[in-house]
Amino acid sequence: MRYEGNIYRPPSEANSLILQITIGCSHNKCSFCSMYKNEKFRVRDLKEIFEDLEESRLYYRRINRIFLADGDALCLKTETLKKILLKIKETHPQCERVGIYATAKDVLRKSVEELKELKALGLGIVYIGLESGSSEILKDINKGVRVEEYIEASKKAKASGIKSSITVISGLGGKEKWKQHAIETGKALSLIDPDYVGLLTLLLDEGTEMIERVKMGEITLLKPEEVMKETKLMLENMNLTNCIFRSNHASNYVALRGTLPKDKEKLINIIDNILKKDFYYKEDIYRLL
Repeated sequence: MRYEGNIYRPPSEANSLILQITIGCSHNKCSFCSMYKNEKFRVRDLKEIFEDLEESRLYYRRINRIFLADGDALCLKTETLKKILLKIKETHPQCERVGIYATAKDVLRKSVEELKELKALGLGIVYIGLESGSSEILKDINKGVRVEEYIEASKKAKASGIKSSITVISGLGGKEKWKQHAIETGKALSLIDPDYVGLLTLLLDEGTEMIERVKMGEITLLKPEEVMKETKLMLENMNLTNCIFRSNHASNYVALRGTLPKDKEKLINIIDNILKKDFYYKEDIYRLL
């Protein structure tokens, strides 16, 4: 297996085979993100990808899940993705699910029929970074996507039968816009109504545009207890049908998990109890992207 640069995957893909089919991120302009800043976006050659799959078969007798990296691999043409998924079926016939990172625009560029074809070949879940439900904050961070596009993309994914996992970042609006971020994100998630919500916490590296704004005093980062207050307000504004909510990413101060709406009050009570006592939050040195 050949890998280039740093490799990132969702927490739920911890036991998956990571197959890098693109390098970097095709957008790569988000002001908070350093993940692919040193990578020039390119699509890997199919021959290399197929060789990696054949090699992985020599080392792993059974692989249940495969994750297609990098940052927004769904940007590939449908025909290319179909060839990769067919090769996965050939080399790893026991594979139960293939996951992939995607932007809302990646989903919107494909028809429902195209997505259904990918679903039939094993694509089971798309991970989409909403980050915030506030149009103002999305503009602030150079996301390049409107909230309405996320809602439309999620409906298209749902119509195709592909599950969606939506990522949100706590603290993205700073102290200045924390209520706006919490309320509008909760409302946006209610309209998206995803299968999964993954909550991360803002973690800035040197060299990002946002950390420079922090240094200039334009943005004030949230303290751990303020992150919890924001999370509570976000949950209060979520009205979902059947969604697994997780905050088990390495960037989080506290790990939470529940199924919404069933566990909504339980999660809020857990946060209230954390805020009432001198809780030991994860130290920043142990928080990772």
